[in-house]
Amino acid sequence: MTDRLHYGAPAKVLHWLVVALLAVQFPIGWFMPDVHGGPPGSAMTFHISFGMTILMLIALRFVWRITHPVAPESSLPPWQRVTSEAVHWLLYVLVLATTMTGWLVASFRGWSVSYFYLVPLPMLAAKNTVAIRQIDGWHQIAEWTLLITIGIHVAAALAHIFIYRDRILQRMLPSSW
Repeated sequence: MTDRLHYGAPAKVLHWLVVALLAVQFPIGWFMPDVHGGPPGSAMTFHISFGMTILMLIALRFVWRITHPVAPESSLPPWQRVTSEAVHWLLYVLVLATTMTGWLVASFRGWSVSYFYLVPLPMLAAKNTVAIRQIDGWHQIAEWTLLITIGIHVAAALAHIFIYRDRILQRMLPSSW
């Protein structure tokens, strides 16, 4: 275990970049016109591009967290430490699942998509009209589960501010870089 008690600047930057991108990504996904068979339009290209950016950042954040662990806050009761750790790992899994299933949806649709119109993205699978419905369902389940888990994460952070009145949140706030 490590003696480091606060997240370093790289962890904080990666965390808040993913937060900001998810705050953009969810509305794009919800307000985007429903697409069935046609080629992706601009909204879908941006949705996929933001998703790829989130995927790259969360992979980097995951590696950083493994290689730069932070000690659990010792003032927390054991149930809060365990719950906090579980929710954090669940967030990683759900972001990965949401982005990967989205990329698979585009691949199964047979779309040639690019990263912000600059770099073509590889197809993860061949066009498969039967698999589209299944994988799109998984994408929607992952996104809603992610949103609920984010809500739990934010509610816990707010509880630490307003109910427990401790300084747990300061470990990740940009002001303490």
